[in-house]
Amino acid sequence: MRMVDIITKKRDGGILTREEIHYFIEGYTRGAIPDYQASALCMAILFKGMNNDEISILTDEMCHSGATMDLSKIDGVKVDKHSTGGVGDKTSLVLCPMVASCGVKVAKMSGRGLGHTGGTLDKLESIPGLSVTKSDEEFIRQVNDIGIAIIGQTSELDPADKKLYALRDVTGTVEAIPLIASSIMSKKLASGTDTILLDVTFGEGAFMKDIDSARELARVMVDIGNGLGKNTKAVLSSMEEPLGYAVGNSLEIKEVVNALHGKGPKDLMELCYKCGSIILMQAGITHTEKEGRLMLSESIRSGKAYMTFENMVKAQGGDIAFLENPDKFRESGFIINLISSSEGYVSKINALTIGEVSMKLGAGREKLDDMIDMAAGILLHKKVGDYVKKGDTLLEIHTSRSNYKELIKELEGAFELVSKPVPTHEVVWEVVE
Repeated sequence: MRMVDIITKKRDGGILTREEIHYFIEGYTRGAIPDYQASALCMAILFKGMNNDEISILTDEMCHSGATMDLSKIDGVKVDKHSTGGVGDKTSLVLCPMVASCGVKVAKMSGRGLGHTGGTLDKLESIPGLSVTKSDEEFIRQVNDIGIAIIGQTSELDPADKKLYALRDVTGTVEAIPLIASSIMSKKLASGTDTILLDVTFGEGAFMKDIDSARELARVMVDIGNGLGKNTKAVLSSMEEPLGYAVGNSLEIKEVVNALHGKGPKDLMELCYKCGSIILMQAGITHTEKEGRLMLSESIRSGKAYMTFENMVKAQGGDIAFLENPDKFRESGFIINLISSSEGYVSKINALTIGEVSMKLGAGREKLDDMIDMAAGILLHKKVGDYVKKGDTLLEIHTSRSNYKELIKELEGAFELVSKPVPTHEVVWEVVE
C-alpha cells in the first residue's frame, strides 16, 4: 500500500477502506508518513468530504492510535460533556458540579484556550495551587470519591489527533467537518466515558458561524458516538454574544462561584439546566427534562452543587479560600470603564470582537506556548435587550498591559444600539439525538 494512492483516491472522490485509513493513521502517528503527504490527504478530505462510515472508521483509528482510558473501576454511569468553544463559555465549570451532585460520575478531560476561545483548564488554573494533572489511578479515585474530576488530556491518549490538529492549523484544513468531528470524538471516546453530551456553538463567537453548519457537525458527531456504542446527544447553542458577563480566567471563576450560589446569569443558567437535564436522562437518573430541571435547581438551592465544585478544587490542590472569598483573586493593573456615548437598546454584542480583544488584553493566547494573565479580561455590564443611557458603563476592561487604549475603538464597535426594544438572545436552539 502506498500513501500517494490513498491521496489520489480521495482526491478523485473515492471512499477509503478501513485498511487505507489504518495505514494512514498508524503510519503518520509513528512518523513513517511525512507531513506533506498527510496535509495533501487532509486537503483532499476538505474538498471531497467523507461518508459516515469513513468518518466513524477515522475516529475509531485515531481513538486507538495510543492508550485509551479504562474507567470500569468507577462506579455508576460515567458522563462527559464537550463544547466546541466560544467566548465566556464557563458552562462545564457550572454544569459538571451540578450533575455530579445529582449522582452522575463526571470523568472529564478538557483543553486549553487558543485564539478568541477560552479553555476550561486555564480557568481552573487561575485558582492558586490547582493542578489539572492526575495519574489514571488518581483520576479514577477522585471521581469515585467526590463524583467529579476535570483534568488535562494525558500525552498517551489519541496521539494521532495531536499531530493532525497541529498540521490542520497550518495547512488551511481546519474547516473540514470530517476532520473536526473525528478530532473531537476520538478524544471523547478514548477517555472512556459511557455517555457524551456535545454543546455545539454557532454564531460570531463560535467556530461554526451559522446554525446549518453547526447542525451538520452535531449530526455527524452524534452518529459517530452512537455508532461506536456511546449514548451521544448534542445541543445547538448560540454564541452571537458572550455567554454570561465575564470573559477571562479568574473573572469567569468568580462568575462560576456566583452561579453555583444561585446568582448566575440567565443565559448561562439556561444552558446549564438544558444540558444538565439531558445528561441526567442519559445517565438514567431521571426520565423527563422537567424532573431533571427540578433536581438541578435543588442542587443549586441546597448548596450541593457548590460544595461539589469546592470539593473538586480542594482534591486538585486548589486554595478554596479564593472560592469562599473571590475578592482574594489578584486584580489587573488597569480597570477601565467603557462608557456609552449614546442611548438605546442593545441589539448586538459581537462575541468575536469581545473574545479577540480579551486575548489582546492578556486573557488568552495566540500560540499554545503564550503566557496568560489570569486577571485580565472583560466584564460586561450590558447584554442584548438591555436599555443603555448615555454615560452608562457598557463593560469593564481588566488588563495590566498599557496598550489598552488602542483597543477601546474595537470594543466600542462591538455594541450596536437601536431605538426600539429587542428580545434577548435565545441560547439553546435545538437538540440533536
